[in-house]
Amino acid sequence: MDKVIENNNSIQKIGIMGGTFNPIHNGHLLIADYAREEYNLSQVLFLPTGHSPHKLKQQITPASQRCDMITLAIQDNPFFALELMEVEEERISYTYLTLPKLKEKYGNAELYFILGADSLFDIEYWKEPGEILASCNVLAAYREDKRELDFMKQISYLNEKYHAHIYPLHMPCFDVSSSNIRSRVNHNLSIRYLVPKEVADYIHTNKLYQES
Repeated sequence: MDKVIENNNSIQKIGIMGGTFNPIHNGHLLIADYAREEYNLSQVLFLPTGHSPHKLKQQITPASQRCDMITLAIQDNPFFALELMEVEEERISYTYLTLPKLKEKYGNAELYFILGADSLFDIEYWKEPGEILASCNVLAAYREDKRELDFMKQISYLNEKYHAHIYPLHMPCFDVSSSNIRSRVNHNLSIRYLVPKEVADYIHTNKLYQES
């Protein structure tokens, strides 16, 4: 059964990890855990995209299977939970529309939207970036192998332009991506240590990402 966080009066600060999660991997889990510790978050919600506007032309694994993998990946962490809001809607998933609904659902909580450094530099190309930045705090993951000066300048620029509340999230270097995992599976290469064992077993059992 999916573990879904319930709204209650004890929740104060909630992290939001959005993404396609095709599949979820250890990098996602690492970012979520570092965010929880550095900013004292009560919970981190994993919010899988239903229909991503950025990936409409790509073949996306069905939401049910992506959610299964998230459930397996987070099952042993009491601070992580699955939020099904976007996958249960038929419309294209836009962050600016989802965040107000999350604020309504978890009305007593502060929302902290967690994203990577690349997304921080791309966010002005997202639909209604001003509404996104007005709806929540943002934690931007800074990797130690990137240029810190450019990263901090981008935070200052966005904070000033949109009156946003963006904060750096300090991360170790862990270079892994869902696309790389899919490619490795397709080429019969190991994904051990890149995803939780339960996720790797699920991928192989269900013959996911085997294009040829």
